[in-house]
Amino acid sequence: MGDLTVARDFHKVKAWERAHALTLDVYRATARFPDHERFGLVSQMRRAAASIPTNIAEGCGRETQSELNRFLQIAAGSASEIEYQLLLARDLNYLPSESYAAISSEVVEIRRMILAYTKKLKP
Repeated sequence: MGDLTVARDFHKVKAWERAHALTLDVYRATARFPDHERFGLVSQMRRAAASIPTNIAEGCGRETQSELNRFLQIAAGSASEIEYQLLLARDLNYLPSESYAAISSEVVEIRRMILAYTKKLKP
């Protein structure tokens, strides 16, 4: 039963919506990072942040629930990745503490939402 066709509109998934907004926030925050980080931390953070809504969207487009779950797990992993990168950016003084606190708490909430969504899908 876990492998029935899964046709979901990712636009209706709250975790995707919040992850998309998070990605925009990360892009804005990293725009102020030093130029020498453009191909380092900036690129890594943007990819990790964008990976969250991307994997949710891709999972929603897959045929089976097990595939959706796999992509949700990848999205949760990307949330953990960006959580660390935000901490690193703060400790390097690239990201003000206030911005770090706001964005980091949003990442934690999004990861919680993804994990709750995954549990909700289990048969």
